[in-house]
Amino acid sequence: MAQVRRLGPGDLAMVRALNALFAQVFGEPETYLAAPPPDDYVHDLLADPSVILLAALEGERVVGGIGAYALRKFEQARREVYIYDLAVAEDRRRQGIATALIAETRRIARETGAWTVFVQADTVPEDEPARALYRKLAREEITALHFDIAP
Repeated sequence: MAQVRRLGPGDLAMVRALNALFAQVFGEPETYLAAPPPDDYVHDLLADPSVILLAALEGERVVGGIGAYALRKFEQARREVYIYDLAVAEDRRRQGIATALIAETRRIARETGAWTVFVQADTVPEDEPARALYRKLAREEITALHFDIAP
């Protein structure tokens, strides 16, 4: 079983490997590899407690990962955690890695006082395994639309 650990300052190489995994799994090299952030940016990101980057490791190989954000709310003094990216290497799927990554995210969320963890899922047929996992872990399923608005 892969070991899950939270990345922190000094884990620059692991962040680069995590981005390579996301690029491969999502088929989006232009998003994850074309313009990598400078080292000092990544170091600052890893020092930010509201940024949750987890890697599932088999030895030195990153076989899964989560990129999540702890969001401070304005309507109440509480937080929620948003899982933005979750990926597992194709040859390591259906081995509990995604579940372990989400479990660690939930642990961190509880530790920081978050009241919920949420994730969005695409509705394309090939994402049904992800949706099935989320349904298994979720207390409810909410249908929502996602809109990208240019800044």
